[in-house]
Amino acid sequence: MTLRKLLLLCLAVPLAAAAAAPPPVDLSPAQADRPRAQPVPEALKLLTPKARFAKDGVLLVATTVGVLPFGDYATDNRTPVGSSPDIAQLIADSLGRKLELVSVAWADWPLGLASGKYDLVVSNVTVTEERKEKFDFSTYRNDQLGVYVRADSPIKAIKAPKDLAGLRVIVGSATNQEQILLRWNQQNVAAGLKPLEILYFDDPVVLRLALLSGRADAHFAPNGWAAFEARDGKTRLVGTFSGGWPLTAEIAAAARKGSGLAEAVTAALNAQIHNGNYTKALTRWNLESEAIALSRTNPPGLPKQ
Repeated sequence: MTLRKLLLLCLAVPLAAAAAAPPPVDLSPAQADRPRAQPVPEALKLLTPKARFAKDGVLLVATTVGVLPFGDYATDNRTPVGSSPDIAQLIADSLGRKLELVSVAWADWPLGLASGKYDLVVSNVTVTEERKEKFDFSTYRNDQLGVYVRADSPIKAIKAPKDLAGLRVIVGSATNQEQILLRWNQQNVAAGLKPLEILYFDDPVVLRLALLSGRADAHFAPNGWAAFEARDGKTRLVGTFSGGWPLTAEIAAAARKGSGLAEAVTAALNAQIHNGNYTKALTRWNLESEAIALSRTNPPGLPKQ
C-alpha cells in the first residue's frame, strides 16, 4: 500500500478517533523551562582521582535524536532537546560542569564511549549483562513497553501474550520488543492459537498512519515514545510490559568501564530524585510513569541472548 493510499485512508478515520491538538512542547534551543541544579557535594566527592573527562570543565554527553520524548532537534535543527538531554543537564549541573551534547547515531555510541570520545551516553540505553562488560551504568528510568491501539479500537486490554493472538501488530525491527513479540507468537502457536501478523515500518509517520487507518491493530513500542504520540487522543494504551519481559529492566546513563564516573553520576541522580528536579524533568516529557525511586550503579541487567 502506498503512502498516498494510507493518507487517504486516514482521512476516513472516524471522528471518535480524533481529538484536540496535544499540549505544546518546548522545542526552542534555549529550553528555558528545563530543570537546572546546583553542584552536589556528595557526587563530587565520589569522582575518583582516575576520573578523566574529554574536556576541561565540560561533561560531554552523547545522545541520539529523532524520536521524542527521548530526543530530537530543536527548532534550530542542531540543538538536541528532549528527556535524555534534560537528564544529562541535571547530571552535568550536579557535577559542576558545563553540558555539551553531541548527537550520534544509535549504532555508533558504544565505540565512541569506549574510546573516550565522550564522557557519558544518555540515550534510552537499557542495562544488559553484555553491555556491563564494557560500560558502567547509572539507572534513571524504568524500561517499559506499551501496546497502543486506535482510540476507537474494540481492543480493551492486552494483559498476556494470548491476548495478541491473531492480531496485526507493528513493532520495530531488530529491537528488544521484536524479540519479545516473536517469543510470544511462538508460545501462542504452540498453544494452538492464531499466529500474529507482525508489521514493520521504517518511517514513524507511515507507522502511525497504518495504525490510524486500521491497517494494523496495535503498536508494540517503548511506552515513553508511544505515550508521547498518544497525547493527541487518537491512540490509547491497552497494556504495559517490562522492557525485559519476563524480567524487569532499567534505562541508564552509560560511562566507559572503569572511568571513575558511574558512582558520582548515580549520586548526582539520587540527589535530583530527592530534591524533585528529576520528577520535573520526566513530567516535561510525559514520562513520570516510568520514574524510579532510587538510581543504582550497575544493577543486574538483562541476560545475554
